[in-house]
Parts: sequence; structure tokens; C-alpha cells
Amino acid sequence: MYLVHIYLELPSGEELPQNIRTLVRSAIAPRDRVEHVAVHPVSPSELTLGFYLLADALEEAEERALRTARRLLFSVPQLATARPTGAGAPLMPLAFEPQTVD
Repeated sequence: MYLVHIYLELPSGEELPQNIRTLVRSAIAPRDRVEHVAVHPVSPSELTLGFYLLADALEEAEERALRTARRLLFSVPQLATARPTGAGAPLMPLAFEPQTVD
């Protein structure tokens, strides 16, 4: 399973609806192979979607997340004017790296 973030931004003057989490989650389809989606409004016009996807490789997960996000822009009318501003797997802090034992 991979976590891929997709960053979306609405045009100037537009704001995300209050129920954006519900709208996004209800638009995820089984064919997306998304196990969970985290919806993080960053500002009134910016949104980060965190897709937890099943995939064989990171590249496949990133491609699927971007394809799913683009589909959401068409199937969720409140996101129709949003544009993707970035995508990628977030780097984990060094605290999660294996530590050597003496």
C-alpha cells in the first residue's frame, strides 16, 4: 500500500464547500483501488488529498492517484474548476528509519 498526496487549488475567489470530505469520499470508486482517502483543506481554496492505494510499485500508485484525482474533478461538481498543483509520495521523517543496535 502506498500513500500519495495530490495537491489541488481552486481559482482565486472560489472556496471549498464545507462538506468537501464527504463529497470526495463518496466519489471514490472500487476500481480506483483506494483503500482510504484523507482530505485536508489547507486553506479556503487549497486541498490536499491523501490516497492510500493498493499498487505493485510507487510509480503505479502515483499514476493511479493522479488519474483518480482527475476523475474527481469531473465527477465532483464543486471541484470542477480546481487544478492539480502537485503530486507525489510524501517522505517519512528520519525517525521512522531503522536504527542500528549495538
